[in-house]
Formats: sequence, structure tokens, C-alpha cells
Amino acid sequence: MYTDVVTNLPKGFSDIDTASQAIGFLMPSDLQTGALLKSLAGSKPKAQLLEIGTGTGLATAWLLAGMDAHSSLVSIDNESSYQSVAKRILGHDARLELVCADAGNWLEANEDHQFDLIFADAWPGKYANLDATLRSLSVGGLYVIDDMLPQPNWPAGHGDKVDKLVADLESRNDLHIVKLAWSTGILIATKR
Repeated sequence: MYTDVVTNLPKGFSDIDTASQAIGFLMPSDLQTGALLKSLAGSKPKAQLLEIGTGTGLATAWLLAGMDAHSSLVSIDNESSYQSVAKRILGHDARLELVCADAGNWLEANEDHQFDLIFADAWPGKYANLDATLRSLSVGGLYVIDDMLPQPNWPAGHGDKVDKLVADLESRNDLHIVKLAWSTGILIATKR
């Protein structure tokens, strides 16, 4: 049967999920987003990937599961208590570099570094520092964001910020964009 039910979880996912619940981390990417990230990472051999917003590492596990042995992933978060879960469970993977820092400052200081796939799952890289983020995206690279459809945890007025972000991305002539009204609402942009 053809469904969007995800059952093939990446290595470490269940341990991260358990640890996330234990520390009260309530902002995980959903399973469909994770499965998509795995497929997109797999489409980029020998790639440099960037994740903005490690959280506890749930999406990180999906990205690593899709990457080949010659790819690398930089994952940034400013909350060490969350990122320590990812470090404990995924930190042995030599392809992964975990950076505990303000992602906005990191993006501005490292915009000369080029990435083949950027998953922006935090305020910086999505609602702030967008230009620096997109300057870091290689030609042919994929920029992926989720939570574009209304979510129960959105603060008042957040929908307006989403609409502005989407309008900004659609107005750019250096991106091809597809909006998917699926999962939590995914937008994928390819740099031209």
C-alpha cells in the first residue's frame, strides 16, 4: 500500500527520541520531513551539508543516514543541553561537526563556505540571516525549510512572518522554488 507512513528510522533515532522526551524537547522535525531529508542528502554525493538548528539531533540522524561516506555535515545550535544529546548519540560519526554557537553570527562569519544542502530549522537561516544563508548555498544546492503550514505552537502573528519569508523567496531570481503542502509544510529551493 502506498502511504506516507515512515517506518525505516535512521540509526540513533529512537535513542534521540527517548532522550528528547526525557529533557522536554518539544520541537522535533516530523518523520516525513526526516525521510525527505534523507533522500535529498542521498542525492548529493561528496557533499557539504549544513543544518541550522540541531536541537537534539533527530533531523541530524536523517541527514547522516542519507549522506555518503565522503560527505560532511555541520550542524549548529546555541542550546548546548539539546545539542549534547546529538553529541552523545551521533558524535562518533566523523562526517558530523557539531557547533554550539549563535547560528546568525556563525552564518555571517562563514558565508564564504559553500554548502550543497542547507536545512534551516531555526530562526537564523530562515527568518534572520537569510541572505548570508543563501550566499552559502552552492549553485545547484538545495535550501530546505519546514513548518510552513500552521503549527499549534506558532505564536500570534507568526503566520505573517511565514508569508513574508515565502514572498521573499519567491521574488528572488536566483532560486527555483517548490512549496509542498505536505508534512508540516516544506519549501525546497534550488540555487540557479
